Amino acid sequence: QVQLVESGGGLVQAGGSLRLSCAVSGRTFTTEAMGWFRQRPGKERDFVAGITRSGLRTRYADSVKGRFTISRDNGKNTAYLQMNSLKPEDTAVYYCAARGGVTIPTTHEEYDDWGQGTQVTVAS
Repeated sequence: QVQLVESGGGLVQAGGSLRLSCAVSGRTFTTEAMGWFRQRPGKERDFVAGITRSGLRTRYADSVKGRFTISRDNGKNTAYLQMNSLKPEDTAVYYCAARGGVTIPTTHEEYDDWGQGTQVTVAS
């Protein structure tokens, strides 16, 4: 059974940066495409960024392009989300997700496994 554990969330001022990590165990990490999603209270879980298992292709939501960077270290079985120039509207619980395959879907239903989430709060 695969486990995903996020870390790195917290409180930051607008314009600041955070780096989220997602440690994966229980399945060969290199078979998994990884995604980051976020969910605000009362809202749907929205796609933020995704990366293929090789790390060669990435995909971003328009709202975070140019500010967020997804990456992965297959030697450490860990995916990352570097978040710069944070805005109050980025406040949400952030989840990492994994799926087998070579594509990067943007809908949460297409991901198989999820972490528990980490809170990111951006103060204005």
